[in-house]
Amino acid sequence: MFSQAQYEAVIQEIDSGMTTFQAKLGEVVPTANAAMSSPFIPPPVAQGFKWIAEQTVKIGTEILEWFKDLLKGVAAPVYLFIDAWHWMEIKGVANGVSTDLSGAALVVDDSDWSGKARDAYLSVAGAHSAAAARVGSIANGTSVNLMVSATAGLAFYTTLAAVLAKLISALVVSIAAMGSGIFSGPGIALFLEEAGVNTALIWGAVATLGTFLGSQATALITLHGEAVDPTSFPNGAWPRTDTGLYSDATVKDGDADWSLKGA
Repeated sequence: MFSQAQYEAVIQEIDSGMTTFQAKLGEVVPTANAAMSSPFIPPPVAQGFKWIAEQTVKIGTEILEWFKDLLKGVAAPVYLFIDAWHWMEIKGVANGVSTDLSGAALVVDDSDWSGKARDAYLSVAGAHSAAAARVGSIANGTSVNLMVSATAGLAFYTTLAAVLAKLISALVVSIAAMGSGIFSGPGIALFLEEAGVNTALIWGAVATLGTFLGSQATALITLHGEAVDPTSFPNGAWPRTDTGLYSDATVKDGDADWSLKGA
């Protein structure tokens, strides 16, 4: 289920995390250079740590740009949710019309009115009720598809937030290892390892979202097919009442199109 408040919190977390991530990347090379200036560090080891630091910044910057690209669609889930809400309102209105036009609900069906116009009205009321019900069904299907798409967007960006948090943690450990003077190889290279694992997770999330949205597009095409189906909309138009042919409303002359029973 999509929650706009939760979604906004996730996006805020990503924005904040990207700012922190970028700041930490700026600390990598200065920290490495300060450590390598120690006379106790053999030149080959210093060159190795320099390469790790440079690769950390390079890969981290590429990941940061990737996140920026992925955030270009950040507004979509919110708009999908809003549209889903509006389509559900359309469903309510359409289903209300359908109910009001049902035979059981039409007061005129058992009232004091009689005549050709009354009969003509009642003969097409069912078609109008069915057409309104079709609109309600299409609106419901559209709303459901938009809502699940918004929920998928929330899940996707939640995954990105979790991945970014792990990358920041790994980067902090790598920077600490570089500046500690201990120079633990696994500690310094931890970010590169996490980058490989977590970029795979991002690709997996992108692929999953793409597959899901593809299925949703198929569902929306099906809904379009229902919208143009002439079953409830003859010739693609709303059913006609033809009551305009009955204009005699002199209800007391005995032969009016709209007459009072017994008049």
